[in-house]
Amino acid sequence: MLNIGGLKQGVVIDHIKAGGAMEIYRYLNLEKLDCSVAIIKNAKSKKMGKKDIIKIEGPLTIDLEVLGVLDHTLTINIIKNDEIVEKKTLTLPELVTNIIKCKNPRCITAAEQGLPHKFKLTNRENRVYRCVYCEQKFKG
Repeated sequence: MLNIGGLKQGVVIDHIKAGGAMEIYRYLNLEKLDCSVAIIKNAKSKKMGKKDIIKIEGPLTIDLEVLGVLDHTLTINIIKNDEIVEKKTLTLPELVTNIIKCKNPRCITAAEQGLPHKFKLTNRENRVYRCVYCEQKFKG
């Protein structure tokens, strides 16, 4: 069994669909953080068969709730003093900014480079988001 050292302080993003860790790594811009990040791919999971895990060392100022757009089955474990002090399950956020990008070439976000990409949840059951500017659909 693979053993990655424990965290004194940080965050563990658990129950990522197998193969999904790099997408979350990119969405959170973890390459820009000056801290240790461990990505465990295809770890054995009783619940999921296989899963990915991301461990991030140190205090984080990132809003992890937005990850619900990518995968609302994720679990976020907050670690302090070698112990899990908080376990969060994610829900679908009502509004997300600059997490998903509008793919409509006629959307104003394609012409206005500085404009934030905003998507509003329009169908919770089917995990459908729509661009607030052009109504382009994104299914999570």
